[in-house]
Amino acid sequence: MADLPVHTIVFEILTRVPGKDVGRSKSVCKQWYALLSTQDFVRIHCSRSLVSSNQRVLLIDDLTCSVHPIIFQSNDYGPSSIVTFPFHHHNNDVSILSHLNGLLCVCLKHTYELLLWNPTTTAFKHLSTPDSHGFYINNLDAIGLYVDADDDYKVLHIKRRSGVLGVYVYSREVDSWRNIPFIKDKST
Repeated sequence: MADLPVHTIVFEILTRVPGKDVGRSKSVCKQWYALLSTQDFVRIHCSRSLVSSNQRVLLIDDLTCSVHPIIFQSNDYGPSSIVTFPFHHHNNDVSILSHLNGLLCVCLKHTYELLLWNPTTTAFKHLSTPDSHGFYINNLDAIGLYVDADDDYKVLHIKRRSGVLGVYVYSREVDSWRNIPFIKDKST
């Protein structure tokens, strides 16, 4: 039997397996790691997981987090699997603010810190810095995740402090925040 090309294995087979298995497959070799880390692979994997049989819901309750398959025929959840929080938190402390392709932007309510978290791989990154970037205040701030033209995941953080709006973008690739000049109406 002829060997299957790596591209076929990665884009036709591995895009159909659960995220945890994809994470394990990254350790096969450097070529697989590189291919499984591309935005093209993530996009295809996520589009295939949009099939109703692959849909899951993440429930956060007190100190636990669980993932349940959605059973569309009965409008119910299937048996859960427990996800361990890989970061320190308190009871009822974690709020999901935004999500994209399995990546979550969460806030720890007791410290106002922002984190990027992948519940499938349990990888996370604190976004808060000593110069006050990455701290979220409910009812004053807005958060969004997006991927730019260079396939870099970004966090958009709009802050309102003392009536002044500040717009900041975190780049996952550069691992830093930058200020986006905000144009104000000069007539007010």
